[in-house]
Amino acid sequence: MYSFNQPSWHKVKAAFQKIWRYHDFRAPQGEIVQTLLAQRDTLVIMPTGGGKSICFQLPALLQTGLTLVVSPLVALMENQVQELLGRGIPAALLHSQLSISQRKQTLRQLEQQQLKLLYLSPETLLSLPVWERLCQPDLQISMLALDEAHCLAQWGETFRPAYYRLGAVRPALLKHKPPGTNITIAAFTATADPPVQKTIQRVLRLQEPAVFSLNPYRPNLHLQVQQVWTPRGRRQQLLRFIRAQQQTTGLVYMRSRRDSEDLAAWLEQQGYSTSAYHAGLSSIERRQIEQSWLQGNTEFVICTNAFGLGINKPNVRWVVHFHAPFLLSEYVQEIGRAGRDGKPAVTLTLISETTGLLEPEDKRRRQFFQEQIRRQQQSAQTLVRKLPAQGEIATVSKQFKDGEIALSLLHSTGRLEWSDPFHYQLQTGKSEPVGQSNTRAVQQMVDYLKTRKCRWQMLLHEFGFKESQELQCGHCDNCDRLKGK
Repeated sequence: MYSFNQPSWHKVKAAFQKIWRYHDFRAPQGEIVQTLLAQRDTLVIMPTGGGKSICFQLPALLQTGLTLVVSPLVALMENQVQELLGRGIPAALLHSQLSISQRKQTLRQLEQQQLKLLYLSPETLLSLPVWERLCQPDLQISMLALDEAHCLAQWGETFRPAYYRLGAVRPALLKHKPPGTNITIAAFTATADPPVQKTIQRVLRLQEPAVFSLNPYRPNLHLQVQQVWTPRGRRQQLLRFIRAQQQTTGLVYMRSRRDSEDLAAWLEQQGYSTSAYHAGLSSIERRQIEQSWLQGNTEFVICTNAFGLGINKPNVRWVVHFHAPFLLSEYVQEIGRAGRDGKPAVTLTLISETTGLLEPEDKRRRQFFQEQIRRQQQSAQTLVRKLPAQGEIATVSKQFKDGEIALSLLHSTGRLEWSDPFHYQLQTGKSEPVGQSNTRAVQQMVDYLKTRKCRWQMLLHEFGFKESQELQCGHCDNCDRLKGK
């Protein structure tokens, strides 16, 4: 119904206004849409709440063929697909939690070319039953959109090795498509410093991409970091903060499922009606919590980073990090849930005292994260001496524990290339130092939490914005201290 080739800008705006009911694009949404309709590879770094999804959903709707949207979280896929279906757009999702009947229905829609957008994880995209269908010569694929693209540069407990095979997807698919077929790659994220941008472009094999990088500065967000001295003190400080917010809407971010459940139970004992939200819940349970919070029936949610991506609630007045994230990119993503309506909002991060003697939790968590990375690196170094010069990922995964992770790490250092998403070739010659970027990324977050300078200035500097040098934001605890507030 909505598909037509090379639409005029008048038709693009008419479709945008009819389906999304906005009068006009926010800068630079229109330019991004035009770039993707021109079938040019694109990298977009746009702050949370900036309207990234429309930038690839609208071109997907207006082009002939299917757009594959690679997304890291089931909750994010569910929210976006539900919204698209509500707008009358033929979209679907594939993930491991679907019932057999739901999966069959979506695969049937895929084969019959009834979909404009198909959301799936990188692992599902590269599963053989799905991959075989995508390789059918008569299945038209116009674009591969990677949402939350920074995930391919994050190592440690949340690392997804399948991300490092995505660069081989386009050339492998094109081998099965008619001559002259073009598949555009579009990568979207809210946060990516210059090294991460280079990693995204290299791993995805972007071809002369258009790059849109928007300044993440949000003057309505007031940034605070507060030291706590005991585990009990951490909870009491959170309780005082929540009481001071006078029943406004907020989020409390934790780093683990168990911690979120324990804290939610404790807050309920203090008289608050809240819920723990994490990836271990069923889709029905997650949807119930989301709807209760979106409708204002739940004041705040105790959540892991599985919550918030793709969920739009403009009037969030505060975000607390009960545990600090390990990476600045995660931090900026999560504080960006607050103040989307442009009105003042406050963010608070609770951290252990610097010695870690009285309150060792943060120190232990950071050491565990770094140890995970170290073990991954050691495993990759050991494996490279045992691998044949070329081989198949399925064979390596069966033979070696964490084989897939090791192959991805070797790829990240230039010691391996994917000839297609399932076969590798080892490379000789110079390689990058293993784990250097991860060590730097962890230290970035530590430096941010300890800095005595303007916090917004430091964030902008780390993400490569030169205008940060003169900034004294007046919207962080350090600027307040310097002004004597």
